[in-house]
Amino acid sequence: MSSIEWNEKTFAKFAYLDDPRTRGNLVAYVLTKANLENNKYESTIVIEDLETGKRRYIENASMPRISPDGKRIAFMRVNEEKKKSEIWVADIETLTAKKVLEAKNVRSIEWNEDSRRLLVAGFKRRDDEDFVFDDDVPVWFDRLGFFDGEKTTFWVLDTEAEEVIEEFEKPRFSSGIWHGDSIVVSVPHREGIPQYFKFWDIYIWKDGEEEKVLEKVSFQAIDSDGKRILLYGKPEKKYMSEHDKLYIYEDGKITGIMDEIDREAGQAKIKDGKVYFTLYEEGSVNLYVWDGEVKEIAKGKHWIMGFDVDKVIVYLKETATRLRELYVWDGEERQLTDYNGLIFKKLKTFEPKHFRFKSLDLEIDGWYIKPEIKEGEKAPVIVFVHGGPKGMYGYYFKYEMQLMASKGYYIVFVNPRGSNGYSEDFALRVLNRTGLEDFQDIMNGIEEFFKLEPQADRERVGITGISYGGFMTNWALTQSELFKAGISENGISYWLTSYAFSDIGLWFDKEVIGENPLENENFRKLSPLFYAKNVKAPILLIHSLEDYRCPLDQSVMFYHVLKDLGKEAYIAIFKRGPHGHSITGSPKHRMKRYKLFMEFFERKLKKYEEGFDVEKIMKE
Repeated sequence: MSSIEWNEKTFAKFAYLDDPRTRGNLVAYVLTKANLENNKYESTIVIEDLETGKRRYIENASMPRISPDGKRIAFMRVNEEKKKSEIWVADIETLTAKKVLEAKNVRSIEWNEDSRRLLVAGFKRRDDEDFVFDDDVPVWFDRLGFFDGEKTTFWVLDTEAEEVIEEFEKPRFSSGIWHGDSIVVSVPHREGIPQYFKFWDIYIWKDGEEEKVLEKVSFQAIDSDGKRILLYGKPEKKYMSEHDKLYIYEDGKITGIMDEIDREAGQAKIKDGKVYFTLYEEGSVNLYVWDGEVKEIAKGKHWIMGFDVDKVIVYLKETATRLRELYVWDGEERQLTDYNGLIFKKLKTFEPKHFRFKSLDLEIDGWYIKPEIKEGEKAPVIVFVHGGPKGMYGYYFKYEMQLMASKGYYIVFVNPRGSNGYSEDFALRVLNRTGLEDFQDIMNGIEEFFKLEPQADRERVGITGISYGGFMTNWALTQSELFKAGISENGISYWLTSYAFSDIGLWFDKEVIGENPLENENFRKLSPLFYAKNVKAPILLIHSLEDYRCPLDQSVMFYHVLKDLGKEAYIAIFKRGPHGHSITGSPKHRMKRYKLFMEFFERKLKKYEEGFDVEKIMKE
């Protein structure tokens, strides 16, 4: 019998790794633990020497950046008392550190090749204590709050003199990278209402002067090796949902390095003319290198969740049953860390089973998890729907799936049309049709699953999802009587108000649902709200107050209408947390969410209880 059980607190036992960096023989990364008692995340930078195996630690720190000469490390600390970000530089050998910059908001830091200057990007706002003001759209953005006239600020910092030697501002969402002694700046292209992340202007900045090198392109500069600039996106997009690819800009010429690969690139870096990149592929995220041709480095049933390259390649690898750990590749792979190994030895995990099925005109990938179940018995089913639509399920660790499988549920999940990891045509097939064929893909996947698993109980099927998955949960309960319970999180119920209210609605909703929102019948036809009378299953709506991506109105409207129609509906509104609050919420926030999630399905699919006594549940 395992000595550790799956419950709403299990996530706090795990160690979470992020932001791997390497220079020479050194590797640095961020190790984060959730402290339930203090309700905070505690992050430590770990520095490892690959030759000696020696480890050093910097507490209360993130964003590790090793200098090119390997002698120093820059990092960020948040000063809670001052509500400011601090940039520190430490000697690698002694870890004695000095603070070199204090700013209200920092987004990125990067060493120049001279190992002396840092490029720091942040932002400034009006910061009036009584009101915000804007003449641009959107007025807010998820995780960032109200823009209040925000400008991106770039500082060039001399870490020896501890002085800012250059400072300049660009419009919101601008980004910058070193390119030798110049700075490449990607600025959102302005032409009427901005379509952020679709069109960019790219400049070279040096010594207070700038030159525009590319105008209204659909890629931005993400890395440089001093000679070549790595571009991510496309020369010109018609739809944001198109696949982002990789290009090299050198001497005024643009060269595509993955034109023949009909998949989307993820993270990418350039080193000595070679491009290292991840690729979304049928449920996996794999790592490749291009050196004139594309070669695989780490390909398999896993997700590469971040990497860096110098003398060796370091990357975080995660599977469906194991959280990410750090690996090193120097011609062959070896695992460097095993923070969660002993925990998983005492905690049963469940490997998903893959299946493919024909849905309408396409082949679709699906997976299911079978719980421990006695012969002759039947088990309830929970269908998960990913976010997006251009999200992707597959071989990564999904806490709620493991939690509910351990409680005796079958777990079913598919990648319907619109998902990432397949052809661009596959991804674009949901545009103006969200909720139609993609919903049929999910339903057809469930039917295929029932053929494979006769012990699955068709009379006890629940459905859940976040964001697009929340929309699809709302939609499913209005379109089918198969589902006997639903948990909809941060989802959409009315596309018209989403278009007008969401931070990305002015361009995303118009692409996914259709142009001319005030006149286009899709904005009503594809909205679950107008089919609320069809809902027969109990539904729990979970939403976060600070979600500006799928704002709170979406769940409140659906809840109010359902209650007015006499339906069984409940709503839990978390007072803090952005769109991704299920992952980024405070430890106690996450614990309570997991508890609500687990108990709602327990009562509706196993115990058949009426009502949902949240006071009683939270005390248990």
